[in-house]
Amino acid sequence: MQLDLFDIPDNSAAEKEEILALRRELDKANYKYYVLSQPTLSDREFDRKMRRLQDLEALHPEMADKNSPTQRVGSDLSQKNGFRQLGHRHPMLSLANTYSEQEIHDWYERVCKDININPEIVCELKYDGLSISLWYEHGVLTHALTRGDGTRGDDVIDNVKTISSIPWKVESSKFNVQSFEIRGEILLPWESFERLNKEREEQEEPLFANPRNAASGTLKLQDPRIVAKRGLDAYLYYFIADDEPSDTHFGCLEVAKAMGFKVSDAIRVCHSIDEIMDFIGYWDTERKNLPVATDGIVLKVNDLNLQKQLGYTAKTPRWAIAYKFPAEKQLTMLKKITYQVGRTGVVTPVANLEPVQLSGTVVQRATLHNEDFIHQLGIQEGDMVWVEKGGEIIPKITGVESRRQESGGQYAYQFISHCPECGAMLVRDPEQVAWRCPNEEGCPPQQKGRIEHFVARKAMNIDGLGSETIDFFFEKGLIRNVADLYDLRYDDILSLEGFQQKATQNILHGIEQSKQVPWSRVLFALGIRMVGETTAKKLARRFTSVDMLRQATVEQLTEVEDVGIQIAESIQRYFSKAENISIVERLSAVGVQLESSDKLQTAQFVEYSNILAGKVIVISGTFSHHSREEYKDLIEQHGGRNTGAVSKNTSFILAGDNMGPQKLEKANQLGVQIMSEDEFLELIDSKDLT
Repeated sequence: MQLDLFDIPDNSAAEKEEILALRRELDKANYKYYVLSQPTLSDREFDRKMRRLQDLEALHPEMADKNSPTQRVGSDLSQKNGFRQLGHRHPMLSLANTYSEQEIHDWYERVCKDININPEIVCELKYDGLSISLWYEHGVLTHALTRGDGTRGDDVIDNVKTISSIPWKVESSKFNVQSFEIRGEILLPWESFERLNKEREEQEEPLFANPRNAASGTLKLQDPRIVAKRGLDAYLYYFIADDEPSDTHFGCLEVAKAMGFKVSDAIRVCHSIDEIMDFIGYWDTERKNLPVATDGIVLKVNDLNLQKQLGYTAKTPRWAIAYKFPAEKQLTMLKKITYQVGRTGVVTPVANLEPVQLSGTVVQRATLHNEDFIHQLGIQEGDMVWVEKGGEIIPKITGVESRRQESGGQYAYQFISHCPECGAMLVRDPEQVAWRCPNEEGCPPQQKGRIEHFVARKAMNIDGLGSETIDFFFEKGLIRNVADLYDLRYDDILSLEGFQQKATQNILHGIEQSKQVPWSRVLFALGIRMVGETTAKKLARRFTSVDMLRQATVEQLTEVEDVGIQIAESIQRYFSKAENISIVERLSAVGVQLESSDKLQTAQFVEYSNILAGKVIVISGTFSHHSREEYKDLIEQHGGRNTGAVSKNTSFILAGDNMGPQKLEKANQLGVQIMSEDEFLELIDSKDLT
């Protein structure tokens, strides 16, 4: 039977509509990923959709659009971030990427064919961070640009200067290089990432999905002091200069390393496709032992002249490609959804899973974030779900493979209506995605959570009161709120099972010592919703006593940097409750610092500055004017970074009486400056660091 021409289906209209839909979806995903650091698609899903769009555009050249995501680099530029924007001297293009080993073979054969030789290929780890372009003039760092849209980037030099692995000045003249650009990746190491997410979890703030998002969000902060505290790192991997110090990419990296730049040792010059595949296979496993996140391998033609000969496409170099490791995931059953109540009453659903091995550990639980997340995935108990480790660390459910069969095929999941701990009816803030238990004073997890927050190291720093001890004291009826801690008596504790004299004395000593904690940390310790450590410091500088803060209007509160309407209203709600006023009055009565002392007013609460930006400082000895913790705060407030060990990177030692002899000996060996307490305070006051 012969088909009539009109019987052949015409898919062009549907394909054109799909092109437009994919462009909208990928534009939105790019904005979420680069600007907001809130990815909505996995890398693999994004790449799959991008490949589909490329194929469709090839079928329909009449739909060509220079603004299509296939024709431009994703942009992290924001008109609201306040950074100066500069044009790149050389475009910062993306790399073509693949998840297929066969496509690596195809790329290598294509390169060999185009230049008629088998070139050396440099294989490097693909670090999962934020691209940065560093400009140096006569060896001095002058600009630090993000990728931006590939042609322009944000100059984040003040934040970059807080990263100790990026030198402010290098002796480039030794290598006959005056002006040059070096590119690399800003990273948040696993250790820093875990610490940051733990702090955010304690404050019930949204967790960063992975180190890349955390690094991106950190580098775009307006306050270099906060950036310095988060512990960013950097690896450099591409050197550009008018007078290249070598005719190979690997040679340029060796020169960069000799200048003092941090260049990875995990680089290999390969001479065949077999060597390339060996490198990929080795690091697919070994990368899990690295201190930073990696998500693949980058392959580059080594000879710079051959790179120029191969050239570029509209958005990628032909002489390089990235191979991405597939995310490790496993299929398992969602056995039950349970619920946890946090310190501020937020109820978080948790997936209890059939145990499964993932990235070297057994995973049995994964957060489900909130009700909206569950509905978006459409999951319920009994489903077979895919579990991944976000950034190899945080277990997360990424999809449903097969659903439990319900009668009638109806989706049956409903979020709980009452608190699983105290039975109170849950409420949902219309501006939030979370359900919350409103029974602040009578819900045990909230009561114990506020006490745990109060005694934490960055708050009142009361040793000996861990979560288990607080649970035990709570169970025995000794404490119900933070003020009750100061009513604890020696005999009350010693009479409890398992408590000896030494442990009892340590707890009471820690409680007594906490009365010397300065007002800014006490304010943080109170646990007012949305008032984190940094916000508490800024509020304490403006309102130097709890009475001033209680009387402040919303307008006065919002005059403080980073304090918006929501935070201001949260503060007022806290002080509107009789229970909280009672706690504050009891804390005041026992001598907790609820106002700034005169001596702290002159130093600890001075205006922030960047006078110590980029400085690495060791504190040693005992001091007369302030405590060691207060000096750590001062250093951070002025942009410096505290460290415990003396090294060649130490800028100076803040030394009090009885300085540690080993630190003194090491300082003398390395020629590290030793600064007295009075000299340091004079320096802070003068704002003149030479």
